[in-house]
Amino acid sequence: MFDITNYEKANSVKEAVNLLSKNPDSKLIAGGTDVLIRLREGHSEFSSLIDIHELEELKFVKNINGSIQIGAGMTFSEIMENDIINKYIPAVSIAASTVGGPQVRNVATIGGNLCNGAISADSVAPLLVLDAELIIESPRGEKSVSVKDFYLGPGKVVLNHDEILKFIVINKENYENYGMHYYKYAMRNAMDIATIGCAAACKLKGSKFENLKIAFTVAAPKPIRVETAENFALNKEISNKVIDEISELVLKDVKPRNSWRASKDFRLHIIKTLAKRVVLQAVQNAGGKL
Repeated sequence: MFDITNYEKANSVKEAVNLLSKNPDSKLIAGGTDVLIRLREGHSEFSSLIDIHELEELKFVKNINGSIQIGAGMTFSEIMENDIINKYIPAVSIAASTVGGPQVRNVATIGGNLCNGAISADSVAPLLVLDAELIIESPRGEKSVSVKDFYLGPGKVVLNHDEILKFIVINKENYENYGMHYYKYAMRNAMDIATIGCAAACKLKGSKFENLKIAFTVAAPKPIRVETAENFALNKEISNKVIDEISELVLKDVKPRNSWRASKDFRLHIIKTLAKRVVLQAVQNAGGKL
């Protein structure tokens, strides 16, 4: 039995925002895969809930003149099966397939995954290399926040209590003609939190990198892009030697920690290994040859 003291079901995003404003102790529940666990563990701060689980205005994927929009209420199963996502931004679909097991993916939402602020969130690394924008609703109106600026630290995001993530926007210039890939390393092959997650997206100009973007989760106090390696790659001839150098340079920007899941040294080894593996695959997906 869950110790729920107050429960209200919102019929729209605006109503949910108003309910949050009126109830400073309330929390949103969408898929519930994190909130219900917290309740079961006895976290009383989750006892007042506002349900946005079935809001249709949060459940969509659209391609509007090349700008792809993903509703925050889309489940990971829905993302995996979506034709627009699989065609244009397949790294997001790959990341979705690594979340938990089928039962979790059927109910867990991409919005919840982002807003929990977990540095291991599977959806954030591909969104970082796609330079996604997050559209947020509040009583003060709508605003846009770059996914780069959304995370403040472990478990902390820029959302105020009375704000809701509505949808994600990925503009055409950030995915068109890019090859991309995502890989999650975990201690078990299924249903485990990432030890390290890595995404890459690259655009080629002939045999050179026109642009390369690499992101990691669980490699620093918040999900990050590794700009030292990205800047090095610009206009470099694609070769195994250059990709080896890129995989070394990612270590300049990461700051992994020791934990019971993995030591700092082991994480550094995985970070370097994943950088090479994911960049190689992104190059191949962009039509490059080595």
